[in-house]
Order: sequence, then C-alpha cells, then structure tokens
Amino acid sequence: REDALSLNPKGARQLQLAKIPSSHALNRQATRTAPRIFSTIQEEHIMSQNMTTGGWGSRLGFILASAGSAVGLGAIWKFPYMAGTNGGAVFMLPFIFFTLTIGVSLLIAEFAMGRAGRQGAVGSLNRVAGKPWGIFGGIGVFTVFLILSFYSAVGGWCLKYLWDAVLGNGLITDTAKLGEYFGGFVSNAFDSYGYLLLFLAITAYVVMNGIEKGIEKVAKILMPALFILMLILIVRGVTLPGGWKGVEFLFTPRWEDFNGSALFNAMGFCFFSLSLGAGTMITYGSYLNPKADLPSSVGWVAFLAIMAAILGGLMVMPAVFAFNLDPAAGPGLTFVTMPAVFAQMPFGHGFAIAFYACLTVAALTSSVSMLEACATLLVQECRLTRRTAILATLAGCALVGFAANMSFGPWADVKFFGKNIFDLLDYVTSNVGMPLSSFGSAIAAAWIAWPAMQRELQTTRMLPPSVLTTIRILTGFCAPLFVAVVA
Repeated sequence: REDALSLNPKGARQLQLAKIPSSHALNRQATRTAPRIFSTIQEEHIMSQNMTTGGWGSRLGFILASAGSAVGLGAIWKFPYMAGTNGGAVFMLPFIFFTLTIGVSLLIAEFAMGRAGRQGAVGSLNRVAGKPWGIFGGIGVFTVFLILSFYSAVGGWCLKYLWDAVLGNGLITDTAKLGEYFGGFVSNAFDSYGYLLLFLAITAYVVMNGIEKGIEKVAKILMPALFILMLILIVRGVTLPGGWKGVEFLFTPRWEDFNGSALFNAMGFCFFSLSLGAGTMITYGSYLNPKADLPSSVGWVAFLAIMAAILGGLMVMPAVFAFNLDPAAGPGLTFVTMPAVFAQMPFGHGFAIAFYACLTVAALTSSVSMLEACATLLVQECRLTRRTAILATLAGCALVGFAANMSFGPWADVKFFGKNIFDLLDYVTSNVGMPLSSFGSAIAAAWIAWPAMQRELQTTRMLPPSVLTTIRILTGFCAPLFVAVVA
C-alpha cells in the first residue's frame, strides 16, 4: 500500500488531509470528551479526599466497626430496660423480625449508596441520586451531631461509673441511696460536664488516627473485648440462685402481654439500634472496598447487632431476678439497680468493673462513627482539613452538650414543649431527624438510584431477580411505611 501511495502523490496528499480533523470535528469531539474529563477529575478529587482518611484495611474491620456503631449503648443500656418494660420476649421477637427485614434493607441502602458515591452522606446521595437528595444526608449528619452532643453526657456517666468501680465506690444495696448518688452526680454541672468533655476527647483521639489506624484498629480490639466481657457477666448471672428466671423472662413469650405499645417500641428500637438515618452508615460504606460482598457484610452487621442486644439482656436480667429487683426499672436500671446487684454478688467489685467497661466500650464504638460522619461532611463540603473538621465538630458538641448537661442541674426548669433540653434533643433526633433522613435515603435507593444499587449488590456475585425484587420492595415500600409509623 505504501508503494502504491509513493507512486500516487496526489492520493497520498488526500490521505494526509483525511487524517486531519476539521475545527468543527474538534469542537464536537471536545464536547463529547469534556464530560468524561470532568468526571475523571471529580473521581480523582474524591479519591484524593478519601486518601486523607484511608479506607478499611479488611472486611472484618468494616463489619466490626459498623457493628460497633450499631450496637452502642443501646444493647446494654437501653435494650434491657426496654425489654423489662415491654413484656420481655414479646418485645424481643418483633425487634428481631424488624431488624432482619426492614432494618437490613435500610442498611443495604445506606451502605450501597455510600460505596457507589465514595463520599460522605451528602456527597454520596448527591452523586448517586442527584443534587436535591443530598439534603437528606445533611439532615442525617446534623441529627447525628445533635445525638453525639447529648450522647456524650451518657458516655461521661459511663466513664464516671467505671472509675467508681475501679475505686470500689458506690457498691451498696440501698437503691434509694444509689438513686440519690446518681441524681447528685448528674445535677453537679461541673463534675458531669468534665466527664462529658473527657469522653469527647477520647472519641476525637480515635478518629484523629483515620479509618484503618484509628477506627478499625480500635474496633478490632474493643468489639471482641466487649463480647468476651459480656459472656463472662452472663455466665456469672445465670449461675446465681434464681438467675435462670431472667433468662425465662427474656425468651418465654407471654402473649397476653403483647399489645400495640410493645410492637411500636420494638420498631423504634430497631431503628435506634442500627444507627439508621444518621449518616454514619453511608459514610462507613464510602470507605468499603468495591470488591467486598455487600449483602453478606450487611447480614453480619445485623446479626452482631441482634446478638449484642440479646447478650445485653442476658447480662442484666438474670442478676436482676436473682436479687428480686424490678426488671421494669427503666433507664435507671443501669446506673441505680446494677450497682446494688454487684454489691450483693461474690467478687462484685471485679464484675462491676467489667460491666461498666462494657458500657464505656459500647458508647465509644458508636461515638467514633458519629464524629467521623460529621468530620467527613466538613472535609468534603467545606474543604476543611481533617484535623480542623474534627476539632470544629468537637467544639460544637461541647457547646450543645453543655446545654444538655445543664438540663439535669441549674437549667432543670428550662423546658420546651414540656421537655428539658436533653429530652428535647432526644425526641427531635429520634422522632424527626433520623426518620426523615431514612425516609429520603430509602426512596432515593429504591426509585432514583436503583441501577447503582443493583451494581453494588452484585459486585461479587449475581443475585437472583427474586432477591433483588424483595430488597427493592422492602426498601421502597415497606421501609418508608415503617419510618412513617415510627416517627
């Protein structure tokens, strides 16, 4: 062919001209390639942001950290008294059912959109579902900021009681005096606020070290330690004389106690226990390896959350029944009733240390996920450095936490809609912020970003169409209805 062209210079000239695109062709080509170039730049920017934080070093680390975020104080502090005040097994069984259906579908939606967007709660929803949907991510992160602010007060209580247990203080059998002691501590604004700040400082220290070296490393140590400590306390509790009655209370259905209130509370606790609608799971999903099996990871997180709640009940109820105390004592069960239990138990000092260590660990594994979600938003949306974002969030939480903490002391009479500041924050986040964020995420996942959801669900294996349809129905129909009922 080259020989023929050399013999025909005119043909060679025409061929050379044909290879040179016209200005119009260049413009058309630029128009076509510009979006791809812009998309590539965006991808590189997102990856550079993620590089400052890092990703999960292993699938196990992701599962343990996510389970730690879901478990939190709910498993040990809230589940025992919720079960105690709602009929035991007739509360626990619906909770398990809702967790394995609606809860799993919402977890899948949040993890999948986080991994598809590779950003935090706002950026991932904007990127996967479109600009307006990021608002729901913003609502979730603002909600979790408020939760971290007043949750840190409870975290401070855990630190206080852990320190008391180490010193051997507070182990008396008189629950009236224990109630006075607890009331005196939380109403002492100076002491209780100091423990709140200490809890926030520990949380910030973990998050400062990033994902793999901070959150994941701590989760790999604390989560196994939590389950081991819980098992030790369970064995001791069920071997106490009369302790088996606590096990029967949790696992024997008393259908005469089943009512709408128990069902409603089980739905609400499912929502609370999995950290849904808080932006934390979307943020954690954004650091997940694209090759990780998402459905099985979600299954493990849900399973560990359920097991932690059941173990929390088994850790408390047998000891409560063994000493003929009230299982329906409410929130005071942890800080008023349990010290009386340890005071009557052989080697109670050591078991008190283990119990309040469990509480502190559970509180910390949740708080680090909350702070991470807030810091990620500031880094990606406000272009702050990670250190500055963490410190800014910490300062805001300390300020809001101060108001929540004062509501047990000097500001106890300051009320809005009949609630003090702490209770108002709890009500707004649980009944407005988290449900609204989850509602938007569920709709976006099932009806706006379903193609992206399908891709994320099938990165490692193809799922049968019936499974995908079931997930979509649970996410797009059942979950919004569930959220509306809970709210």
